[in-house]
Amino acid sequence: MIRLVTRTRLARLAAGADAARARTCEVQGQADAAYSSHIREVFALTARAEAAEKDAATADLGARLLQSVLEDTSTELTQAREELAAMARRLEELSEPPVDASVVLLLYYGEPHSIHPDKPTAYAYAATLGAPLNGWRLADERPAAAVTWRCVPFIYDAARDHFRSVAAPAVAPSGGAA
Repeated sequence: MIRLVTRTRLARLAAGADAARARTCEVQGQADAAYSSHIREVFALTARAEAAEKDAATADLGARLLQSVLEDTSTELTQAREELAAMARRLEELSEPPVDASVVLLLYYGEPHSIHPDKPTAYAYAATLGAPLNGWRLADERPAAAVTWRCVPFIYDAARDHFRSVAAPAVAPSGGAA
């Protein structure tokens, strides 16, 4: 069957084809714009991802460096604490007088002259000042001012945390006096 196409119909078909071409060009333009926008967004996201990876690597390196410094500082702090504890123990040992601590006060005409760790040292020192080395006797009833040289021994009283004379009795203060 043969179909005859009239001029009007042909003009309508040509107008439809032109409209379809125009619509195709319009849709193609929108697709190209969307594609180029998509490509720009991909490039921007890729750049941001690379920058974030670089920042993460830098932060990781910084964190490792800080961790290393923290470990070194922690080690130094531990050593310093151990040294400080050792010093505190040593200071405590040195500040506590021994239980059997004793000293000798050397008097010259009743006035304190010097303190010595024991009697032989006090006798030797007095000998350098002219006192006879073997002329020492036990203290008698004479006042200390009447004797040229006299040794008075003292011992450490741990209960009261002070030294007291061996010759004087340990008496508690009367009347609440301290």
